[in-house]
Amino acid sequence: MQRLILRFKSEISFVSLFLIISAFSSHYLFKNEAVAEIGLIIASIIGIIPIAIQAYQALKVKVISIDVLVTIAVVGAFLIKNFEESAIVTFLFLFGNFLEQRTLNKTRSAIKELTEMAPLVAYKLMEDNEFHEVLIDDVDINDTLLVKTGAKVPVDGYVISGSGYINEATITGESVPVKKELNSKVYAGTILENGTIEIIAEKVGEDTTFGKIIELVEEAQDSKSKTEKFIDRFSKYYTPIVLLIGIIVFLIWQDIELAITVLVLGCPGALVIGVPVSNVAGIGNGARNGILLKGSETINDFSKVDVFLFDKTGTLTIGRPIVSSIKSYGNNYDRDLSYLKAVEKESDHPLAKAITAYITSDNNNLKVENTKVIKGKGIKANINGDEIVVGNVRLMESKKIEITNDMFNYIKFLENEGNSLVITAINNKIVIIMGIKDQIRNDVLAEIKRLKKLGVKELIVLSGDNQASVNLVSKELGLTKAYGNMLPEDKQKYIKALQEQGLRVAFVGDGVNDAPSLATANIGIAMGSGTDVAIETSDVVLIDSKFSKLNHALGLSKSIVRNMWQNIIIALLVVAILIISLLTSDWMNMSIGMLVHEGSILVVILNGMRLLKYKLRK
Repeated sequence: MQRLILRFKSEISFVSLFLIISAFSSHYLFKNEAVAEIGLIIASIIGIIPIAIQAYQALKVKVISIDVLVTIAVVGAFLIKNFEESAIVTFLFLFGNFLEQRTLNKTRSAIKELTEMAPLVAYKLMEDNEFHEVLIDDVDINDTLLVKTGAKVPVDGYVISGSGYINEATITGESVPVKKELNSKVYAGTILENGTIEIIAEKVGEDTTFGKIIELVEEAQDSKSKTEKFIDRFSKYYTPIVLLIGIIVFLIWQDIELAITVLVLGCPGALVIGVPVSNVAGIGNGARNGILLKGSETINDFSKVDVFLFDKTGTLTIGRPIVSSIKSYGNNYDRDLSYLKAVEKESDHPLAKAITAYITSDNNNLKVENTKVIKGKGIKANINGDEIVVGNVRLMESKKIEITNDMFNYIKFLENEGNSLVITAINNKIVIIMGIKDQIRNDVLAEIKRLKKLGVKELIVLSGDNQASVNLVSKELGLTKAYGNMLPEDKQKYIKALQEQGLRVAFVGDGVNDAPSLATANIGIAMGSGTDVAIETSDVVLIDSKFSKLNHALGLSKSIVRNMWQNIIIALLVVAILIISLLTSDWMNMSIGMLVHEGSILVVILNGMRLLKYKLRK
């Protein structure tokens, strides 16, 4: 019965409004006092029932809620036969709840939209070599799927046939369609606007990027910040104090109407709702813009970051190094290149991939034997009886391979230009020195400047690359400090040292080796193109790896925290003004107090909803 009554709470408020209007019409238009009084009594009774049920449920768990204060106040007004006050207060309270719920539902819709975008079916290649529609739960990793124009991509995977343009707004927040062709990555929940493609499923269900977004946003909604927990504790003690003040007022002045008015004016409704609505709206904005903020606590900490630390490769740079310079010291350049490519094919190192992409000569007939990887230095192998050594200066020195003055000068030149070195020696003689350089992301320089304007004190790069290369990137981007030749444990120690100085540290990275730093920092920020380990370990994820989203995320976090405090101040200010008005004027009463309270609740909700449209100013 209680559940049924609460389900029709909104309808009860409208019935109450009808009775109140009828009562006032009878009183002022027809001068029928009896009918007016009966209407107000019925409105008071039906209005107080759902409020009293909620008060009873709160008291069962030993909580003195706002409903308890309103119930006592309305019952008191009813007993002293102030039916006008009791009817209006119950209507305003119920109608306020109705408006509050509607407004909050609009706020939550930003997140609800995500779940509704999840694909439900897919066209799967079956044993009869035809594509058939199946439920998304029936799709497994490595299945071949068909996506037609206008359809949602059902899984994370890559294109094996066809081409088209995909709208990736659900993942990246960017509505401009992206061209997809052979081997292009595709994400679940995105929409193929034109073309037809066949894809291989790499991640399905909750493991897709889209599934992770929904999961992380739901987790973020459920978590509470320190501010929110403080407000919860404050409300828990605040409402009993208001009740006690009401009792004291009655004992001192012997005025029950004044006492119950204090109860109504002291309701902390806007205070309780103000902080959660800011968090929910802010998290919704982040999700729409390809930013995952993992919880309210993350938002609070992120807004206060003092120092940003960046991994270099894949974060400040594109992460796809290319050969920028090459010099030959041998007599057979084509053979030397073929040997180099054949040996580098044995490695999965990023520099090896850059080399094999650069050397176009065919070397399929070369047989590579006795391959040996020398950790931190390079690789050694044999081809056609020749010994090939490929690696850095340390490897050449350990093998006692001569580096002439001319070679040494060229090596220094490449290092000063920010290159990583790959030296090739055949039969103990250097034949090729190659410089490989990563490219700085196009948008990084402008976004670094914006980070400074957002109040970040220090911007530091930590990298395992050589110091000269790291210095060059740092100088080009105007960073505060640069540290090269750092192992994962060195980065972690550096973060701890900064924290011991009382600084709040954010680390931005994308690789497996960044996971310890992401976990240690106050705020770990992972690029969405990075490894699963980095994404799971981090507090903030930039889904499409655009550096501009970092500024949006920081600016949004600062705005969320600012919005929370605005709502807290509005709530406390309203209570203070109401109490002062009650003590210093004759016009303040229960009905006006309840009207102002419900108005303040709507104000803080609407203020929080502004975050749904937040954009970082240029």
